[in-house]
Amino acid sequence: MWRRLRDRCFVSFLIVFILLVICGGIWAIYPVLVSCGYFYGGVNIFLIIILSIFTLSTFSLSAFRSAGAPPNILWGSYPAVTKGALENYRFCEYCAKPKSTRAHHCRSCGMCVLDMDHHCPFIGNCVGAANHRHFVIFLISAIISMIYASIMSAYAVYHIWPPLNNWQIRLLNGAFGQKLLMGLLKDIFLAVFSSMMFLPARGLVLIYLFIASISIGIGLSVLLWQQLCFIYEGKTYLSHISASGGDSTAIKDCQNFIRFFGLPYTRARYLPSFFNSKKRHKK
Repeated sequence: MWRRLRDRCFVSFLIVFILLVICGGIWAIYPVLVSCGYFYGGVNIFLIIILSIFTLSTFSLSAFRSAGAPPNILWGSYPAVTKGALENYRFCEYCAKPKSTRAHHCRSCGMCVLDMDHHCPFIGNCVGAANHRHFVIFLISAIISMIYASIMSAYAVYHIWPPLNNWQIRLLNGAFGQKLLMGLLKDIFLAVFSSMMFLPARGLVLIYLFIASISIGIGLSVLLWQQLCFIYEGKTYLSHISASGGDSTAIKDCQNFIRFFGLPYTRARYLPSFFNSKKRHKK
């Protein structure tokens, strides 16, 4: 119980920290955007707010929504469980009840999770049948937000960066080859470092925002690619690494994306025929 409470407190703190970073980024970038025109600045601030709301909402759904508990089976009494009803079921020693082959017990959450993919410490929750879709949408939204933040922070830093020294003049001394390249890199570094000393506080915040958005975006992109590969294979992370090979009936097919995201028929019918399929959930 205390572990769940600790995870919830960590997620709440993380949401507050993300809000502070968003507010700091808006504070740092707003004067540069407004200097280019009020319409241009207003449109970009509007996009920042929309991306922030969408990312935080999907993050909250992934963190605070139940990952998906398997059906509660009243086993051991007739006729609640008929003969052969628990075929291919396993027994969970922690929950002391049967569980399906697609359910796994999470010690951190203290419950069995249906179609469990993994326990994510950053959302303080398991990723399972009930919130897996929200988790993947959160990754997509967060990556788009990181790309947008890196572009806008680089654009703002470019406009407020102090002028560099004429480091090119010192290279006209007959140097060539590796010596020329090393001298060029050295002079560029010294020029950038010396001009950085005159950057205002907004510039330092924008530099941190650029570096953080690039590094976080790369990490989230790797995680999203892994998730999309497992969805395409019709598996989860746990079923992929399990000794039994996971779901032996899983088929690699693009229809798995339609089943996963639950695209309604009214929209899916306009897609190519190999995409069209209703969502099915196997237990």
